[in-house]
Amino acid sequence: MELTKNLQIQKYIKYFLIVVLGTILLTLSAKIKIPFYPVPMTMQTFVVLFLGISFGYKVGVTTIFLYLLEGIAGLPVFSNSPEKGIGIVYFIGPTMGYLIGFIFASFLAGYFKYNSSYLINFIKIVVSTSVIYLFGVIWLGTLIGWDKPILQLGVYPFLLAELFKILLLTLLVNKIIRLRKFI
Repeated sequence: MELTKNLQIQKYIKYFLIVVLGTILLTLSAKIKIPFYPVPMTMQTFVVLFLGISFGYKVGVTTIFLYLLEGIAGLPVFSNSPEKGIGIVYFIGPTMGYLIGFIFASFLAGYFKYNSSYLINFIKIVVSTSVIYLFGVIWLGTLIGWDKPILQLGVYPFLLAELFKILLLTLLVNKIIRLRKFI
């Protein structure tokens, strides 16, 4: 009985450490950016999908939630914080839809089963990434107006970089998935 209890506690500690390290990795990926207006290009989408793929949807979603809570609480974890504001003020800005999309993308990336087919894995990763842009475009259109060139501002500039990140994840997915055995 005592052994089972200790193993359970160790599992929760490991889970907690992975989630905290995941938020640190997300924060670092947010700071690696190419400035665009109104949404900067970062490595966050890569890390969001990486977390879901490597540790599963539960750890991925938990990590994204903690990351968002850290940002909403005022920690400078988001891409343009503290320069463009912090906390809830930054969160409800132009990037909010993308940030919310991170939750669903990490869920999908972690939920999908990957196999040896590069094409099928590529499609699953494209679908996961597309969710981020779907939420991002909906929020961006709502925030700045649907009469503005939403796709030119919030999607098109990022497509080439996203394709690179998707291809990289597709090539590495079968190696990344092995990290799940650590939880």
